[in-house]
Amino acid sequence: MMTPRFTTEDFAALGAPNLVYVRPVKARDVTGATQVETVQGFSIDPEQTLYAVHGANGERLAVLTDRDSAVAAALAHELAPVSVH
Repeated sequence: MMTPRFTTEDFAALGAPNLVYVRPVKARDVTGATQVETVQGFSIDPEQTLYAVHGANGERLAVLTDRDSAVAAALAHELAPVSVH
């Protein structure tokens, strides 16, 4: 039997279009191309753990400073969050 290969679009269409996943990321991986220092009063440690919300197709939808906020943001937008470690 052949193992099926799924594209990111296939995963996004697997009957759960509102499914998103929440995973920890290092701030340096998110802010690499962003001029964070240009936002007055905002600073972030590159080693800080942030929480990214991704769609089923892998697209990053949001990044928040804590897991609870990431889950709450997903729920507020009628999305079904799951954790990825």
